[in-house]
Amino acid sequence: MGLKDKAKATAKNIEGKVQEGIGNLTGDTQNQAAGKAKQVEASIDHSVEDAKDAVKKAID
Repeated sequence: MGLKDKAKATAKNIEGKVQEGIGNLTGDTQNQAAGKAKQVEASIDHSVEDAKDAVKKAID
């Protein structure tokens, strides 16, 4: 399960960090907030994938 989904979540996290960094450099609070939101989404996605892996491991 989930290697592709984990990679997508990691990419989303990196994208969020870059967007937040650009917002910090330019003083654009909308970019900062959007970047942080992407990072939170990525964290949730990682947690979901970890839970799926744990359930699969418990079943096997």
